[in-house]
Amino acid sequence: MTTAYPLLETINDPAALRQLDRRQLPQLAEELRRFLVESVSRTGGHLSSNLGTVELTIALHYVFDTPEDRLVWDVGHQTYAHKVLTGRRAGMDRLRMHGGISGFPKRSESTYDTFGVGHSSTSISAALGMALAAKLKGESRRTVAIIGDGAMSAGQAFEALNNAGVADADMLVILNDNDMSISPPVGALNKYLARLFSGSTFNAARKAGEKVLGVAPPLLEFAKRAEEHVKGMLTPGTLFEELGFNYLGPIDGHDLDSLVPTLQNIRKLKGPQFLHVITRKGQGYKLAEADPVLYHGVSRFQPEVGIEGGKSGGKPTYTQVFGDWLCDMAAAEPRLVGITPAMREGSGMVRFAELYPDRYHDVGIAEQHAVTFAAGLACEGMRPVVAIYSTFLQRAYDQLVHDVALQNLPVLFALDRGGLVGADGPTHHGTFDISFLTCIPNMVVMTPGDENECRRMLTTALGIDGPSAVRYPRGCGIGVEVDRTLAPLPLGKGELRRQGHEIALLAFGSMLAPSLAAGEALNASVANMRFVKPIDRELVLQLAREHSLLVSVEENALIGGAGSEVARVLEEAGVSTPLLRLGLPDEFIDQGDQAVLLAELGLDRDGIVASARSALARIVTPAAPRAFGT
Repeated sequence: MTTAYPLLETINDPAALRQLDRRQLPQLAEELRRFLVESVSRTGGHLSSNLGTVELTIALHYVFDTPEDRLVWDVGHQTYAHKVLTGRRAGMDRLRMHGGISGFPKRSESTYDTFGVGHSSTSISAALGMALAAKLKGESRRTVAIIGDGAMSAGQAFEALNNAGVADADMLVILNDNDMSISPPVGALNKYLARLFSGSTFNAARKAGEKVLGVAPPLLEFAKRAEEHVKGMLTPGTLFEELGFNYLGPIDGHDLDSLVPTLQNIRKLKGPQFLHVITRKGQGYKLAEADPVLYHGVSRFQPEVGIEGGKSGGKPTYTQVFGDWLCDMAAAEPRLVGITPAMREGSGMVRFAELYPDRYHDVGIAEQHAVTFAAGLACEGMRPVVAIYSTFLQRAYDQLVHDVALQNLPVLFALDRGGLVGADGPTHHGTFDISFLTCIPNMVVMTPGDENECRRMLTTALGIDGPSAVRYPRGCGIGVEVDRTLAPLPLGKGELRRQGHEIALLAFGSMLAPSLAAGEALNASVANMRFVKPIDRELVLQLAREHSLLVSVEENALIGGAGSEVARVLEEAGVSTPLLRLGLPDEFIDQGDQAVLLAELGLDRDGIVASARSALARIVTPAAPRAFGT
């Protein structure tokens, strides 16, 4: 680093942080914020959300005895300050890189990462489990869940709140409201009330009053209602009070003189507590403050210049191909409705939202609702398109099976980030969708080999009178020209892209390009299979008759994947042609550059060539039989 951080460099763990005088904390926050901007500018990563939690993170580790007290972060892209303060400052130069530290909390990485996350809205559930475990074991440690206002839109968060309010657990839920979506800007009155309501005098008086008035239930009920109405008029916490929490706030999440004493007071309280803090994404870095969405997830940039836009002319990403198709198809098909669970930018739906606001629905971080909502639209003759990351569709699997597939409803799932996604790692890799989709009756599953094929498959899928999924990878395609017409593909038909000898490579989706390259080196036939379900049975059997070895290649888990469908076809037809299945192993793949990961897993050109040659050699010169017992 080129900038000195005299105070930050003395903090290697929260114990050292707790030795600071409270008056030093603003300086630490200023240094930590500068460090994050410079560090993330060198590695890329999540920036806006992390800049917004600097003071909150400092206050939490200053007040609570971490790691004995448990901090449970939601989503995880707000934890860079947490990582820096818990001994990983030096590791930030390899953040989200292969062999480096994760961009999310990871239990195997640090004892301070109490719960592994990456998907949203899990913190309150996990924290409640930890709090009740402490109670059962007779431990006095405290548990804190930190959840963003966006994550509060998910049903799981409210399921957990509903349970926690009656579970008699000593826990604190902190609502990090960084979008002003629940409350107006913070004023002096709200800060005063938060400190008052969290103080021992107020709570002792309330409990004493309950004890005295308890002999006369009508009076006690009147007092509770009076308190509820007073607090309801002054604070926006009535909902959380009704769920059984003691609501505190809202307070300024960047004001350490407010945060620290409030947390110190809350730490002494029993039962479920709810603290509402207001923060600002991008706080302290003017460019991120002005455009927190642009600076949410960033590549490398120069801090003094910021992210430079306006560059064009490169290959379009699959996400852009989908976004363009969605707008073009909406113009031709008035029944089309676009749905996203809080991923408008990530899924390429910005232009569609502008052009067709009445047919665009962002349902918030609520994947289950998104799928059943789409099913309801389909019941009434609409053609819903659910744009969702592969990893997030996992969260709505029951709805996919029960509400869509069982009723054979025409819902199109545009699955972005199918396969390995790179720096976000195992929580975001889309490595299971082929497996969990193919086993569902009525589902059609497509895997485009290039950008133009992706567009044509989306058109094909929208015309199917049943559920379908088009699964495409993160990033750019191979650079083919995209036909702007809306031409479908024949259902369930692949194509032979290269005629060769002995070996036939059956490529699914993103594996077409490396398979074609491997086919040249092997003089092998290469089939672009296109469809996993219904698979092109005739093409599989034709290749089996004409070749000594079949090799299926997919960027998905091998168990239950596309190769399993090929094996099923061969088995049902009684064909004994050997099949080598290449794909992702039965393990969670760490973060890293996509090309590096694919090479390590043998799914690049050289890996496919080596595996195919080795398998063919075993067929041509089988091992000599061994004597019994050797």
